[in-house]
Amino acid sequence: MAHETATLAAYVFNLKYQDIPTEVLERAKVLTLDFLGSAIRARREAESTPSMLKMLEALALDTKGESTVFGDTKTWTPAVAALLNGALGHSLDFDDTHADSSLHPSAPVVPAAFAVGEMVGASGRDVLTAIVAGYEVCCRLGNALDPTSHYARGFHPTATAGTYGAAAAAGKLFGLSEKQLIAAFGVSGSQAAGSLQFLVNGAWNKRYQVGAAAMNGVIAATLARNDFVGATESVEGKHGLLAGYTDDAHPDKAVAELGKTYETMKIGVKPYPSCRYTHAAIDALIAMRREHNLTPEQVKRVEIGLHRNGITLTGDAATKRHPRSIVGGQFSMFFTGALALDQGSFGWDDYNRLGDAAIDALADKFDVVQDDRLEIGRTHPFGARVSITTDDGVHERLYADPSGEPTSFPDTQAMQQKFLTLARPVLNARAEKFADAIMTLERFDRVAQATELGR
Repeated sequence: MAHETATLAAYVFNLKYQDIPTEVLERAKVLTLDFLGSAIRARREAESTPSMLKMLEALALDTKGESTVFGDTKTWTPAVAALLNGALGHSLDFDDTHADSSLHPSAPVVPAAFAVGEMVGASGRDVLTAIVAGYEVCCRLGNALDPTSHYARGFHPTATAGTYGAAAAAGKLFGLSEKQLIAAFGVSGSQAAGSLQFLVNGAWNKRYQVGAAAMNGVIAATLARNDFVGATESVEGKHGLLAGYTDDAHPDKAVAELGKTYETMKIGVKPYPSCRYTHAAIDALIAMRREHNLTPEQVKRVEIGLHRNGITLTGDAATKRHPRSIVGGQFSMFFTGALALDQGSFGWDDYNRLGDAAIDALADKFDVVQDDRLEIGRTHPFGARVSITTDDGVHERLYADPSGEPTSFPDTQAMQQKFLTLARPVLNARAEKFADAIMTLERFDRVAQATELGR
């Protein structure tokens, strides 16, 4: 290990808007818009939101501030805004995913960047620069943790590596020195937390812990701004992130080609509101249903082959076959697959079919198995093999990648349409104006002029 913490801090400190390639900045805006669409809809519809608001009220943390919670009329204090926006944007499980690290970069990074950006009166360019810095830090740390090993230890990388990404974004906007950024990362190491235990009962922990990562990143950077002495070597140290959170650390991946290769360009977006490990199979099921004119009655058996990470998150038949909560459905290959095969589509509103007898019956025909073809010689684990047995024989497809990955990234118009579909029911006519503001964020002298359109 070779001073990865200090190297990342120096990168964040030295990063300048004008040095970031145009295509990276454009991608960052699209990813930000995509995340905000989920946050806005979740403010109204995520079933976990009322509990979080009641908690804030009970603890007198619902004080009015100047920071935006998207889809909310009220403004909040910066740390709480980061918490709520992070939790909201992750609630639909419709937010972006970085395949190599198996984490959701926007969920911790974008809320931290907007909360601090509004706090310090930053420009749109400043916020975009901070978002890119946060993406690069959390994705690279996710790579270094090795998602398969990190998952095996029971950790959720969006909440662990994501805390560092949020601290990087917040620290960049505060104008922290390299020494202060190292301190902020030091504090992040004490706050990086996120357990996969939510998978057992479809708990809301997943949403909260990602929001907490955004908030904790803001807190870490604020402490460092006030000369708090944080731990050094937080990433590579004897008791650092890579020692405590994985059995297969790759510290070189934290800094490889830093400033030359942008992990931001490797972030994919979701066509379906569920765990990314279900998406290649859903793509295949929808295509095969259409190609072979399949009906549920014709289907005798369906076998889904996944990477072992996908089995861990979505493929346990004992707990995943017939989910009854939205989180359970989001992490069920059985439910999402049966839904896609039954109706040939899958969107957020389809969670109203949880408990539907027809979906449960079709899910009983599904088996989910580990497929070594998705393990060996691959750069990321999100592919799937689908075999459907009917009276006419067996139809099989191998999808190496789900749709929405960088090689099939949707065009800007498609991304704006996804945003509007989610945001219009909440923002009404303001949705289009807000989308335009995010897609031209670099033109705003004060980012608050753009964010106020999202309330």
